[in-house]
Amino acid sequence: MNLDSIIRIPHSEFRNTHWRGRRINWMKKWFILIGILAVLFIGGYFILSFYAVKFIQPQLQKAMGPGLTLNEIKVKLTYLSARGIQYEDPHSKQRFFQVEEMRIYPSLLSFLKNSLRIKEITILQPSFFFYRSREGVWVGPWVMVIEERGGKEISEEKEKGKGEPIQIQIDRIRIQKGSIDFEDRKVGEPPAQIKLRELDFEIRDIRYPLASSHSPIALKGKMKGRKQEGSIYTKGWIDLKTMDLETSLKIRELEVETFKPYYRKKVSAEIDSGTMDMESKIAVKGKRIDAPGALNFINLHIQEGGGTVFWIPAETLVPLLEKKGNQVKVPFHVKGNLGDPRFNFQETFLTRIAFSLAEALGLPIKSLGESVLGGTGKETEGLAEGLKSIEELFKKKKGKKR
Repeated sequence: MNLDSIIRIPHSEFRNTHWRGRRINWMKKWFILIGILAVLFIGGYFILSFYAVKFIQPQLQKAMGPGLTLNEIKVKLTYLSARGIQYEDPHSKQRFFQVEEMRIYPSLLSFLKNSLRIKEITILQPSFFFYRSREGVWVGPWVMVIEERGGKEISEEKEKGKGEPIQIQIDRIRIQKGSIDFEDRKVGEPPAQIKLRELDFEIRDIRYPLASSHSPIALKGKMKGRKQEGSIYTKGWIDLKTMDLETSLKIRELEVETFKPYYRKKVSAEIDSGTMDMESKIAVKGKRIDAPGALNFINLHIQEGGGTVFWIPAETLVPLLEKKGNQVKVPFHVKGNLGDPRFNFQETFLTRIAFSLAEALGLPIKSLGESVLGGTGKETEGLAEGLKSIEELFKKKKGKKR
């Protein structure tokens, strides 16, 4: 993914500063929401739950902006319950998320130390909607388009000048039975539709103001396809301040066709059916990604006739796949600088898969070595040219047969 294509700001340093500022502001809004609800937990013993919504909703809307509503707040014996939370964009009327119930379990004694400690936040059956516009702009809950400000940068000193914020510590956040719908319009028409269901997510040890630390994360769920559901699982850690992370990713039985909008420019032949498994270790440090792994294509069937699959003619690919039982394992290793405008993760990943697929099928392609894995500039172009040469080779052979 190219950050420059998302926010289109001319100078990289200015762009990175604003991107960091938007992420921090977005996270602040969530902490404000959690803090207000937790404070209400204390006061809830002294006011009626009926009046709680009338009191708290204007405060939430003032802090979070218009579009946020909730239906009910109740104070239980050990936790605060907020039900019917949803956010709707005031302009487009698009609903970006809704939550059946949020439960907050605060540590009451933490208030005596001028801090707020929350033992656990449980979010039941939330649904989120995001999309990426044709221009590459991400739109979702409280994700705003960054406007250029004539060269003004976000000043961290100015943020500090607003006074010492309350210290917030959250031991654990859990999401149970969540769903995410993501629509990617940048890839063309029809747009990509990614639908995740039955998501269980957990993150531990969250602190605000943000401090550099490893917060353990785990996620499992299902991805909807046309005919079946695949599974997804990841576990590792993330540093919420630097956005560094290390995770292991496993996916099983995902339909290949689900990702057609991403590969259709490189695949002109028709893929009848097939699923894929994937395992990968993903590390991001200092905006540099290092992701080795392998894709295993299972029951991959391609229509005979015209067209190519990653520059390999379908009429050549079909018999090669049949010899392998229509199953082929494709290793990959993607490296690159996510902050480099020349780096395109999608393009690099697909080109790497194309190269490894040709190797796995025994096609006469010479490895260009690890240097091509940076995915920038002439290196990726050289790899793509090497694959295109295979297509030209088969065209020549076909011409001789005639």
